[in-house]
Amino acid sequence: MQKQSTIDCFFLYFCLLQILSEMNEIGLKAENASVAQFGLSNVEMAYWNLHPSELVEDTITRGEGFLTDVGALAIDTGEFTGRSPKDKFVVYDEKTKDSVWWGDVNNRFESDKFDSLHNRMLAYLSGKEIWVRDSYACADPTHRINVRVVNEYPWSNLFAYNLFLRPTNEEIKTFTHDWLIINAPGFKADPKIDGTRQHNFAILDFTKKIILIGGTAYTGEIKKSIFSVLNYILPHEKKVLSMHCSANIGKAGDTAIFFGLSGTGKTTLSADPNRKLIGDDEHGWSDKGVFNFEGGCYAKCVDLTAEKEPQIFNAIKFGSLLENIGCYEGTTTVDYANISRTENTRVSYPANYIDNAVTPAVGDIPKNIFFLTCDAFGVLPPISKLTPGQAMYNFISGYTAKVAGTEMGITEPTTTFSACFGKAFLPLHPTKYAELLGDKLKKHKVNVWLLNTGWVGGSYGVGSRIKLSYTRALITAALNGQLDNVEFGTTNFFNLAFPKACEGVPTELLDPRNSWKDKNAYDEKAKNLAEQFIKNFAQYASAANEEIMAAAPKVQVTA
Repeated sequence: MQKQSTIDCFFLYFCLLQILSEMNEIGLKAENASVAQFGLSNVEMAYWNLHPSELVEDTITRGEGFLTDVGALAIDTGEFTGRSPKDKFVVYDEKTKDSVWWGDVNNRFESDKFDSLHNRMLAYLSGKEIWVRDSYACADPTHRINVRVVNEYPWSNLFAYNLFLRPTNEEIKTFTHDWLIINAPGFKADPKIDGTRQHNFAILDFTKKIILIGGTAYTGEIKKSIFSVLNYILPHEKKVLSMHCSANIGKAGDTAIFFGLSGTGKTTLSADPNRKLIGDDEHGWSDKGVFNFEGGCYAKCVDLTAEKEPQIFNAIKFGSLLENIGCYEGTTTVDYANISRTENTRVSYPANYIDNAVTPAVGDIPKNIFFLTCDAFGVLPPISKLTPGQAMYNFISGYTAKVAGTEMGITEPTTTFSACFGKAFLPLHPTKYAELLGDKLKKHKVNVWLLNTGWVGGSYGVGSRIKLSYTRALITAALNGQLDNVEFGTTNFFNLAFPKACEGVPTELLDPRNSWKDKNAYDEKAKNLAEQFIKNFAQYASAANEEIMAAAPKVQVTA
């Protein structure tokens, strides 16, 4: 990435530093604070809970980043520009052996190998500078877990500041951690010695409550490691549903939740200027209501514009951390269309950088839940109301479709399924989360809507993608209760109930079959998609209850 000139860079930095200093927000470097409590007694220097301005200064003086023209810090994460799911491990011991969903999502790691690798990482950090962050997850105090993060790089510590919740100065004085993360991107494991797959790794030990992350500087591994921890603790130990979703609150205090995989419109549709944002990615649902796990946002930046995503665009300023994004040649102006490093360009920033963010980030029991899917086959209705059984089935399925241009090698629509809309982060079997969801839906009489943000009138290449204005009208109608008293029809194969009328949406689009000119072609495409659902669900069927299985599409699966 192009670096800003030293004079311009530090001029802007020190101007901002002066402003922060006047606000009495500059912290002190706790250079001699003890880190012996977690085995790091021989480090050159330990810096505790530095202010973002100090972390920016450390990053720039170490030559690891530069300031863009809007004040955001830009860095390059090196070899890895995304998570590495195959290199995520969970320690196999008495606590986890019968509770964790072992397989391709949760790879086993032996306890003695963890101890050995842990010691090797501590030895690696000996003699180095480290940055320590005291933070916590879960905005609901009842379920708060304290997280201490040890970073090899100052900008990784800035990421932890942005993404986790931040204790007050008084809380820090008596802070003790529940979980410890040791993040050393420069340490590369030796698979023959350490038992890893390759040199990078992210390993969770639920007994010792330690997370080891090494060989990769991609900051998302830090965030998702704690998400995985909460996905185990909350449902398994506290009967609180953990969710990979966004959430917001209406003017009447009503909470809505949005689930959806990449490309379905989750961020866009949950960012409503008429509603307050609880959070954009990770939440819990307790008996009291919904609460955010995080203290910030980690947003994608590819092709970002002020017109398309004004909240994200305006949040990119001093204190934000840009990852792997190029600038226009000879400038420090970010080129959001530049994907020369990766399509997964990112920015992290505190939640209070969003104007309408709720503080504290909590809401009441949700009244409406939306499952977003971009159905490129044009089979699913633009909106349909799910029974609790259908909600559990579709939750476990986690369906969307990829279309040409989304990934290299894709030339026609491809089905994608991710259990609970976040399979990669589930320590427990997906049915555990689905059954907990079903219990809450019935107890609180919550509406669940399946929202197709994809194609109508035909599949990709024949039909057209539903207009965003129509999708927003459908969401508004659902939130306002306008769909509670309209007549519903039912689709074939999937047995989905869809409204026959909605203000602001052409009636002919609401029934997916009627929107197709060739009805036989629709039936064939619907049958094929139903088969894909059933085949995907076979891996979960043995653990699913009768209510879930009864909600499966009705079609004879072909060989």
